[in-house]
Amino acid sequence: MALPLAEFVHGGLRLLGSSLAGEETFVIAPELNLAFDIGRSPREIVAIDHVFLTHGHTDHAAGIVYYFAQRMFVDNPPGHLYVPEYLVEPVQRLLRVWADIDGNEPPANVHAVEPGVDVPLRRDLIVRPFEVNHPCRRQDRRAVPTLGFAAIEVRHKLIAEYQDLTGPQLVELKRQGVAITRRVEMPLVAYCGDTAVGSFLELDCVRDAKVLLLECTFVEPEHLDRARAGNHLHVRDLPAVLPLLRNERILLTHLTRRTALADARKMLKQELGSAWDERVSFFMEHRPRSRRRASGGDDASAGT
Repeated sequence: MALPLAEFVHGGLRLLGSSLAGEETFVIAPELNLAFDIGRSPREIVAIDHVFLTHGHTDHAAGIVYYFAQRMFVDNPPGHLYVPEYLVEPVQRLLRVWADIDGNEPPANVHAVEPGVDVPLRRDLIVRPFEVNHPCRRQDRRAVPTLGFAAIEVRHKLIAEYQDLTGPQLVELKRQGVAITRRVEMPLVAYCGDTAVGSFLELDCVRDAKVLLLECTFVEPEHLDRARAGNHLHVRDLPAVLPLLRNERILLTHLTRRTALADARKMLKQELGSAWDERVSFFMEHRPRSRRRASGGDDASAGT
């Protein structure tokens, strides 16, 4: 059964998605034509050209084959899936195995990404991967990293000393090879996937993003050990984490089903008080709506 769909809008940035620990997590920025994680590949993600995968756990990655197959079915060009380097070959192998089952291997673009190496999507938009604190174990017991991603708007602004020059004067300086602009980065949204507290929270592209999607899987006191064992955040981590951040809004993701959303809100309030009320909330409490309502049909109850 499809999970409820959350929608969050802030400062011209719109985010759609669902996030429930162990079941499904994906976040779409439709106007940026990108998504973070793929979940079970809901219909909202099939039209998105660029999908950034944090790691290979099923609740984040189960829909890979369906995503590429559906794009082929509706005659869309192959999408682009960006994954940690160690996942490129397994994903390609997965697509080949599916060809043995289905009879057709959907065309796919699978790209390796590395922390700190920017992925240009448009002249004015890049995505910057960064490593988070959620090491995963493969079948050979080897620990491999999990990534987060920041979508960053790039602008080129005229250097102050040239602002009073005329157009022809600026053209002449450019002809002479003089750099008359400076590059300015404006982080729009950062997505941390699954993670415990880590040094990535000190990165400017994370703490300065307009909107930060930060995992907070556990909130109940008796679940603190579960958080530590699985390299997840607990609500008790937030009082130390939040002062590091300068984000306009912080959305908490990946809440466990063990705790109802209403109860999680109360525990968040108890832990943080009212100082963070306007900046911090759970992603799934924002306009939760069913697929039926999203498509203009009858309303239905929604919640985690």
